[in-house]
Amino acid sequence: MFKFTDVTELSNAPMSTGLLAKMQEDILTGRLRPGQKIVEQDLCRKYGVSRTPIREALRQLEADGLVETVLNRGAFVIGMSDRDYEDMFEMRKAYEIQAVKWAIERITDEEMEQLEETFEFMEFYTMRNDIEKMLVINTGFHQVIYQASHNRVLHKQLESYRNLIRYKDPGTVYEENYLATVLEEHRAIFKAFIERNPREGALAMEIHMNRSRERRCG
Repeated sequence: MFKFTDVTELSNAPMSTGLLAKMQEDILTGRLRPGQKIVEQDLCRKYGVSRTPIREALRQLEADGLVETVLNRGAFVIGMSDRDYEDMFEMRKAYEIQAVKWAIERITDEEMEQLEETFEFMEFYTMRNDIEKMLVINTGFHQVIYQASHNRVLHKQLESYRNLIRYKDPGTVYEENYLATVLEEHRAIFKAFIERNPREGALAMEIHMNRSRERRCG
């Protein structure tokens, strides 16, 4: 059975991991506003934790570009602009394409079984017209590809992009044929794995990413 993570599944996460995800969400959804000065004591009260995990989370948020420390002034929320999201989508698309090429070349038999099982779940939930479950399985399909790329840096970066982009205009328009369309896009990617064809896999992934963007903007 495939395994994947989601920043919304925090109940069993370590405090530092859960805190980081919550602060990330609050920044990206505007609850912590761009330009807002960060006061550690206020954050301790807001999240019910001590200063140590707050400082750990702030260091990671700064590394992610969501927080900036200004000399002699303190730390401030930066957030994400529309241009940031546009640039990030283009970077994510390039990384998704590279990931699928490497994954087709490097995938193990066990990982191929995981990908096949995940795709079968996609077919099942499409047949049941279950959009919520399909979205979860969709994430799992991509995460198997990240894993099969056997590149830890790429895997980590793609997970970061997915978590950040999910807060941009989350109200995707689901047209009547949405599930069937998405399934066929993934079928083309899966077919490239079966045929061990990185070129076709890259093309199928590029088409999927472009159409995903159109659906999100639509």
